[in-house]
Amino acid sequence: MNELSLASQAAFQPGNTADIADALMGASGMRIDIDRRRGRAAGINPAGRFETKERVAFDDGWQTLEDMPPFKTEVQVEKPRTVITRNDSPDIPFDRSINPYRGCEHGCIYCFARPTHSYMGLSAGLDFESKLFAKPDAPRLLERELSKPGYKVKPIAIGTNTDPYQPIEREWRIMRQILEVLDKANHPVVIVTKSALILRDIDILASMAKRGLAKVGISVTTLDRKLARTMEPRAATPAKRLEAIKALSDAGIPVAIMMAPVIPALNDHEIERILDSGKAAGASEASYVLLRLPLEVSPLFRDWLLQNYPDRYRHVMSLVRSMRDGKDYDAEFGKRMKGAGPYAWQISRRFEMATKRLGLMRRSLQLREDMFVSPNSDGVQLSLL
Repeated sequence: MNELSLASQAAFQPGNTADIADALMGASGMRIDIDRRRGRAAGINPAGRFETKERVAFDDGWQTLEDMPPFKTEVQVEKPRTVITRNDSPDIPFDRSINPYRGCEHGCIYCFARPTHSYMGLSAGLDFESKLFAKPDAPRLLERELSKPGYKVKPIAIGTNTDPYQPIEREWRIMRQILEVLDKANHPVVIVTKSALILRDIDILASMAKRGLAKVGISVTTLDRKLARTMEPRAATPAKRLEAIKALSDAGIPVAIMMAPVIPALNDHEIERILDSGKAAGASEASYVLLRLPLEVSPLFRDWLLQNYPDRYRHVMSLVRSMRDGKDYDAEFGKRMKGAGPYAWQISRRFEMATKRLGLMRRSLQLREDMFVSPNSDGVQLSLL
């Protein structure tokens, strides 16, 4: 267990004489200077859980920490053999997804995908936000996989792990090419994003939606610009996300407003306001996910909370644990998305009442699966009959 984890737990434990100031001091040895991480959410960059060693920066007199270069966004090319990821989770309404990128420049501090960077030998902290991987072969691989004999059509979800419209998509345009493949094949797609960059592809999405093949979920976690800038530093502002909902809806594209995550004592008081705003912008569906803190996300989030909202630290973590069976996170199916206990029930009930009042659907609109046309792809073995 690292120094930060011990400090954060000490601050939380009831009856412990250590206060938040002590926790901040205990974690400071691992924190990256603000000038090196400006515009990033994570304040630390701990080693991944599979690493045998952890390196901590300190001033040895030869070079001051202030002279170290800032974290800049770096993009490497990843060459996967397949691009469609399958799952059998009972908690999510899709069985396949695509991730054009690994890591996310949006840098949302609560992102449950952060631990996946450990598989690359990198940190779930600042590395996740700055050392990114792009998959330029994804459109070609997708076309090949859709062309396989016996392929069965189900909606493909995009943006469920990292955002396909994060800033580097402006240059790489991988998501645009993926949509072109799906459009050509009449394949249904569901997109989740918190970026207004999705409006660039409104021409393809509107055409697909007209055929019942596309819908979009826009994540709006808060209407407070200050909180959004701190919590999701490189994502679109709340106002831009609401504008995106309106533009997509006006183009005939079904849009859901998603409050993901709901964080107790931080943004849960905004549930009704966010749903009201989403409905006014044209959203027809709504959903939410409770804050999830798996693996490395927990110490990252707790450090962020201590740095930005120290007065709420104990209260937020107490409520989180009250909904997670006394732990920071409970990965049990049926509980990980919504939590359990009185406070989780209260959030669920408030959301249910607000969606009913606004006429927002809780169940997803079904997309068509009967229009699929297998694409012609080079390298696909032809049938003998």
